[in-house]
Amino acid sequence: MKQALFIIDVQNEYFTGVLPVTYPAGSFENIKKAIDRAHDFQVPIVVIQHVNPASEAPAFRKGSPGCELHDEIRRRPYDLLIEKTLPGSFTGTALEPWLKEHGITEITIAGYMTQMCCDTTARQAFHRGYAVNFLSDATGTLAISNAAGNISAADLHTAILITQQMRFSRVMKTDEWITGL
Repeated sequence: MKQALFIIDVQNEYFTGVLPVTYPAGSFENIKKAIDRAHDFQVPIVVIQHVNPASEAPAFRKGSPGCELHDEIRRRPYDLLIEKTLPGSFTGTALEPWLKEHGITEITIAGYMTQMCCDTTARQAFHRGYAVNFLSDATGTLAISNAAGNISAADLHTAILITQQMRFSRVMKTDEWITGL
């Protein structure tokens, strides 16, 4: 199988903006490690950037500092940059034609947020027939509280990983994925 590594939404909003990722500790280091090893092994790297086109958007507003890729991601090599406006990386983007053109049959998910864009993209990939790996220690989230209730970052992350492993993805640690390259 020919694979690609997806780096989803590793943007300033999750470090210095209104949505600071807190769990798991070390996720950013593992994201960087995954990129570096993918590059070493010539695994194509797709960087995905979330953009909110609304001029009044509180987060990910196009052109805002929070919307920008983190410097550590921007300066690393990648093969494709996809800009998306919805949680799924396949929706309204040129991602799938690029994957088909390059013969990609397996994708590996890393980035932010576990329960939103990472989960949605993994499910979309599975529904399209791709084999999916989901890096448990190179994805991350934060505690959420809304009208439906509240949940800790650890519980939310774990719930998504369990659900992914049930059907959609092979959940694994970054080092385990690297060993298989």
